[in-house]
Formats: sequence, C-alpha cells, structure tokens
Amino acid sequence: MTHRKCFEAVDRTLRDVLSVANPDLADIPFGGVVMVLGGDLRQILPVVEGGTRPQIIDAAITNSPLWHSVKKLSLSINMRLGVHGADTQAQKDVALFSRWVLDLGEGKLPVTRRGDEVEASWIQIPDDLLVCTSGDPIAAIVSSVYGDFFHNYLNSGYLQERAILAPTNDHAEDINDHILALVPTDSRVYLSADSIDDSSDSVRDKDVYYPVEYLNATKIINFPNHRLTLKVGVPVMLLRNLSQANGLCNGTRLIVKELGDRLIEAVIMTGSHVGDTVYIPRIELLAKKGNAPFVLRRRQFPVRVCYAMTINKSQGQTMSAVGIYLKGPVFTHGQLYVAVSRVTSRASLKILILDADGKCGSETKNIVFPGVFRAAGMT
Repeated sequence: MTHRKCFEAVDRTLRDVLSVANPDLADIPFGGVVMVLGGDLRQILPVVEGGTRPQIIDAAITNSPLWHSVKKLSLSINMRLGVHGADTQAQKDVALFSRWVLDLGEGKLPVTRRGDEVEASWIQIPDDLLVCTSGDPIAAIVSSVYGDFFHNYLNSGYLQERAILAPTNDHAEDINDHILALVPTDSRVYLSADSIDDSSDSVRDKDVYYPVEYLNATKIINFPNHRLTLKVGVPVMLLRNLSQANGLCNGTRLIVKELGDRLIEAVIMTGSHVGDTVYIPRIELLAKKGNAPFVLRRRQFPVRVCYAMTINKSQGQTMSAVGIYLKGPVFTHGQLYVAVSRVTSRASLKILILDADGKCGSETKNIVFPGVFRAAGMT
C-alpha cells in the first residue's frame, strides 16, 4: 500500500548520501543497498484519496523506474492455509480453496454485468460461505463469527482469533455498536476536546463558521470519533504509532482492562508483544478532512472498538474466524481478496451480502485492476 514516490524518495536519499564517499553509487538504485520489498499486487493498492483508476495504478511501485531493477521472488506456499499432517482429501480441499482465493484476487473468476455497467465485475460466492437470514443481518453475521460470545467476551484468545470485516467505517461502526451493547459490563463515554489548529490562519471567524458542535460531528478516516464508548473486556485498535519499541503501533489490537480518567489500561493481543500490559494516554491529534479549509485538532484516546474493522485495516492480519459484512460492495482493487484471505480455513470464512432491497444475496462485486498485473509483468 506504499506509494511509489516513497520508494523513490528513499532511493534518491541513499544515492545522495552514499555517493559522497563513492561517486559511482549515484547511478545505482538505493545507492547499492539491497532492499527487500514484500507485497502482493492482488491486495489493496496505495490509497489515493479521490483518485481515479489510472492514478491508483500509477501510484504502485510497478510503475516506478525502480521496478526495472527489481528481481522478483515468488512465494508458493499459503502459510495461512497450511494443513500439515492432514489426510489427502483435506489437503485437496485446501488446495482448491487456495486456488479459488488466488483466482478471485487475479480477476479470473466468472463475472457478470449488471444494468448499464461498463465493466463486468459481479461474482457468485459459493453457498457454503454465505450467511443468509430473514431477520437482523448484523445479528446474523455476529452470531456466525462470535459464537458463544457471553462465555468468552473477556477471553483475549477468543477475541484475537476473530473479526468481522466491512468495506467502510460506517458499516464497521454499526457492528461494533451492536456487539458493544451485548457486553455485560458498565460502559464509559469519553468525549473529545475539539478545536481548529492555530496554524489555520486563513480561517477567519472560526467560532462563527465552525462551532464546536460542527467539529464534534466531523468524522475522518483513521481518526478517533468525538464520542468514544468503551467497556472493560472490549477489544480496541490503536490508530497511531505511540511506541514501536513497546509494540504500540498503528493497527495493534488490544483488550481493555481498566478505564481511567486520563489513561486506559490494556493488554496487547497482536504482534510481537502479546500479553504485555500497556497504558494508552489521551493525546492531541491533527487531521484535515477533504477540502476543508482548516486542520482539526482533537484531544482523544487514539483507539477504536474493533470487534469489526474495515477491510483495509485488516490487511496483514491472520484470524481463525472471519465474517465479511457486505451491506455495500467493495469499491477498490483487492479489497475482496484481502478480506477472504485473512482466514486459516475455508470453514472459518462467512460472508453476508445484502442486495439493494436489503435481502441476503449471493453475488457481490470483485474489483480488480488488470493494469497493475501487466505493469508488473505478471500477465
């Protein structure tokens, strides 16, 4: 998901620094330093806010001049779906599922076109992966992923192994609110202190045009909301890098143990510091929303409840039980592939698809940009 210009900036910096002692290194990628890049072009590409398909593809490392110097090494074993010691039939089933996931990621599954759409992108999901209900769809996907929740809501191992994924933050928040109401402990509400950053000199009459109520209602991607409701035992995801040495990085999942006025005591449940007790402070964060003429300053705990999370946030994680809630279809390259490839077995993947009329369906969009594979020489 890293923009190619970031790699090019590192390349130029290393060439400039290392060529001081050896001028020949100015013409060698990364100044002669061996760089190992790990990634999967089937996954979500660099995020270009409001970008078109050509702009997103252009942001990928495959369209950088550096790509001509890259030696490609391909991994061939799906470590998530490993079944060492399993019988022959189980190994065949895993191989078939692994192939289906790869075909989905490369856009090789049969597709259909709906209405006046220019490009066919709708695929059929196998029946054994679907969750169907005539009742509350959120309750249905929650029960399929968080079975026996009342006996395990404080079990960090149980919470670590499962999550519900959705394309947008709004859909993930709906699920988190539903599960949070099921937790039989007292809740505590934290409200942020919002203001416009003093660096926004161009904003006149800030208090008149942008009252506190407006700032409180502002929601920004990967930014804590004004109103944060937490309970002891609830899993949360960190939204900022606080201390990489202690495992407190953006995307780290933790389970809440105590709720204080200025600190949250939590236990890390993912990464290399699993089991460590840490303290999350309330901090000031700055962010700009779209074309807004000001920078929002918000003092809040940099966490978000994460029984459910966006597909983008799940990238890189592995879980033994995953639900995909598709109230709306995915909207960019690789999202569906990332969602279905988080699991360790086919049986642990459940997908709930809602049609435009609110009924459960079996078809959903799978967006793939073939251009990125052509640029990488994979076709």
